[in-house]
Amino acid sequence: MEQLYESLGISRPVLDFAGKILDSLEERFREIDDMAEYNQLKVIRAMQEARVSAECFQATSGYGYNDLGRETLERVYALTFHTEDALVRPQITCGTHALALALSSNLRPGDELLSISGKPYDTLEEVIGIRPSCGSLSEYGITYAQTELKEDGSFNYDAIRNAIRPNTRMVAIQRSKGYLTRPTLSAEQIGEAIAFVKGIRPDIICMVDNCYGEFVEKLEPSDFGADMTVGSLIKNPGGGLAPIGGYIAGTKECIERAAYRLTSPGLGKEVGATLGVMQSFYQGFFLAPVVTAAALKGAIFAANIYESLGFKVVPGAKEKRYDIIQAVEFGFPEGVIAFCEGIQAAAPVDSYVTPEPWAMPGYDSDVIMAAGAFVQGSSIELSADGPIKPPYAVYFQGGLTWPHAKLGILKSLQRLYEKGYVTL
Repeated sequence: MEQLYESLGISRPVLDFAGKILDSLEERFREIDDMAEYNQLKVIRAMQEARVSAECFQATSGYGYNDLGRETLERVYALTFHTEDALVRPQITCGTHALALALSSNLRPGDELLSISGKPYDTLEEVIGIRPSCGSLSEYGITYAQTELKEDGSFNYDAIRNAIRPNTRMVAIQRSKGYLTRPTLSAEQIGEAIAFVKGIRPDIICMVDNCYGEFVEKLEPSDFGADMTVGSLIKNPGGGLAPIGGYIAGTKECIERAAYRLTSPGLGKEVGATLGVMQSFYQGFFLAPVVTAAALKGAIFAANIYESLGFKVVPGAKEKRYDIIQAVEFGFPEGVIAFCEGIQAAAPVDSYVTPEPWAMPGYDSDVIMAAGAFVQGSSIELSADGPIKPPYAVYFQGGLTWPHAKLGILKSLQRLYEKGYVTL
């Protein structure tokens, strides 16, 4: 085994250092395996209750009328997330699209969107109109406000109460940190915030950006009263097999409005050919709990490695996890770049490519992304990225298997060690 790691470019000092870290993580990894087992059984039960059959994997084309696989999969999602309905489609191109769909379909001119978890993820700024963009919500007369989280990452309830206005139609909560070094929110924390908002105005729609959080806990935000839970299939719930897609799970009214916006008024959920991706959607969702567990192990390993070297990590090495993202704050751009070079070098695809920062659409600074993935942009696969701006933090996530996640962290450490940025 050691010879094989050495053949992959991992030196003895890096192996020895990482080995000591791994010895301390046995109990933590056992807890993750227990969580994966619970969520795996939850998915199996939903698939059985929805009566998934081999016929569900058949492709449809054209209008896609009477697509058994599409309708059954949406029932599987609704059963798993304990919601009235769900929209799960390959026509939803990414997480940003899923969120834009949920927002634009359930807000009307004159309404206000209130984010109570601070600044949303960068790509949503143009969707909302924080940064002007063609077709933004602001162009349709939808206003935006936000309240900041407290310094400890908890909700500021006084600020939320003061921010709710007569035209506040929707409250948005982002579970994960995005390109911020704040704590990720637990499903229970989110539930408490939803209950607070509903206590003030029961008619307000509460939407949760659940990206990177699915199957990390036993319960989801939808179990705590979220009207819509939104995510991407090339993150956790796709299990690494979904080639595209997004989902919205929630109340019947919210899903109906989203379906009418995705397709057309009068058509809604009745159309949308699945074009042969159904087996990947089903099988990916079936595998998602154990794939997410592998990614969690990689994130915890990374946190313990880099915290022990003196870097700020969010969440901390010993903290409870609520998503698969691990932030490491280097404080200098070369650290971010070297880390991403190591992750890329560990990839099964495009391992020979050197990632470089570039002006990626939807971001306000150069961004570096490392992802030698089977599915382009899939962040449930081993990947790392970060904006090249202070505090110069890298965001690591994914790994379809624990051994691959482990190799990625070792390669990132090796690159930093070779460049003299860390001492072992």
